[in-house]
Amino acid sequence: MPNPIVECIPNFSEARRPDVVEQILSAIRSVEGIHILDHSSDTDHNRTVVTFVGAPASVEEAAFQAIKTAGKLINLDQHTGEHPRLGATDVVPFVPISDVTMQDCVEMARRVGKRVGDELSIPVYLYEAAATRPERQNLENIRRGEYELLKTEIGINPERNPDFGPAILTPAGATVIGARAPLIAFNIYLTTDDVSIAQKIARAVRNSSGGYHYVKALGLLVEGRAQVSMNLTNFRQTPIFRVMETVRSEAARYGVAVHHSELVGLIPQDALRDSAVWYLQLDGFQTEQILEEKLNACRTEAASVPAIPGKDFLDNLAAGTPTPGGGAAAAYAGSAAASLISMVARLTVGKKKYASVESRMWQIIDEAEALRASLLDTMQKDSAAFDAWMSANRLPKETEEQQASRAAALEAATRAAIEIPLQTAAQSLQAMKLAREVAESGNLNAISDAGSAGELALTAVTAAGYNVRINAPGLADKAAAETFIKKAREIETQARETIANLRTILSSRGNFPLE
Repeated sequence: MPNPIVECIPNFSEARRPDVVEQILSAIRSVEGIHILDHSSDTDHNRTVVTFVGAPASVEEAAFQAIKTAGKLINLDQHTGEHPRLGATDVVPFVPISDVTMQDCVEMARRVGKRVGDELSIPVYLYEAAATRPERQNLENIRRGEYELLKTEIGINPERNPDFGPAILTPAGATVIGARAPLIAFNIYLTTDDVSIAQKIARAVRNSSGGYHYVKALGLLVEGRAQVSMNLTNFRQTPIFRVMETVRSEAARYGVAVHHSELVGLIPQDALRDSAVWYLQLDGFQTEQILEEKLNACRTEAASVPAIPGKDFLDNLAAGTPTPGGGAAAAYAGSAAASLISMVARLTVGKKKYASVESRMWQIIDEAEALRASLLDTMQKDSAAFDAWMSANRLPKETEEQQASRAAALEAATRAAIEIPLQTAAQSLQAMKLAREVAESGNLNAISDAGSAGELALTAVTAAGYNVRINAPGLADKAAAETFIKKAREIETQARETIANLRTILSSRGNFPLE
């Protein structure tokens, strides 16, 4: 079974007040399903880095709660430290670990960023894979001048306006949120207190000044010793051992040596394996030669059981029971339509050819995902409504009072059994309109998927309409029953018009006949 796991590594501008750090950690721990793997505080940097993992929804909530807590407790007007920073919560990257794509993490960054901007009034900038413009992919570009310069430019210089939230800076500063591959935070200490040597070495190894790709470096004085502080953003392209040997070689030019190195946070196992292979000169080495890797492969193979998506629901649908029934199936079809719309929009964002519609495609992803979740919820409610109607039918009716109570319960249950499929029809119509939009302006290579979404949504509208019609006569309130049927007809009319437009787009833009 899929087990989606996301890693989040937020950096907070605090290390000198342990009580503040503990409150931030407590906010993260308060979210169910979150596991804190590591946290480290550096008083010279005045910065704490936390690494935690969990399911995507839990990680999103934990990140938000941490940002909220830090924003209340950390005042950037009073903050000092060696490390560059913009905010109380300085940077929040989401990293895909298992059964999660980079695109999933980009969407997490956007959702959290919007929520932080809307609910906490903290300006948010998106970076790395989530960046909304090329110059914001690089964190250093966003951090230029740090909090102090941003405070004077935000709201005045359009280039410094955030992606989410107000163009106003409070003492909580701004937060940079994004999605990226695993990063190694790696510091090398030198046998000198001359920080200028560390700065020269940093210039030699970092990409921005002509060094290695995927290396960011600063020269700092930490604990009385010169330090080359680095982030390695792609250890496969620029391995950690190569950086170490270059720093060692550059240090020798100035008559100093490497004293020791340290990791901040966690490191992928492959990075250590590659370093061991290089230093030991193990030509022809294969991962399968590691005992633990071989054992894990055996366990995974023994435990893997192929799962059929949606099988449980379809098995229940096929069973000889009244629920789930046609109403739930209609909502399921509508949710499938919304899923396809999300897919087409995701295949459109990030493509230069469709840059003019990218902003709208992000909105469509949000709308389609909301519809998908709502329709799945409606699917459950449809079955619950019928079960409530069955329960009302079984109520006693010996006395007049019991008869009145039973009639009221039946009326309420019948109304719910009408209103819920009517909601399914309305939501599916919305999905159909989005399908038409992505067919018209989305990725042409996925236009057939947009068409499939529209047809599934039409099926959902039709099936939901059947459920409205079969339940409406059971209402004692005949005027309400007629109103419900009229509403269903109106939705069906709009659906027929929308599908006709969609089919025209498929025939012209997709260049394939439908007759």
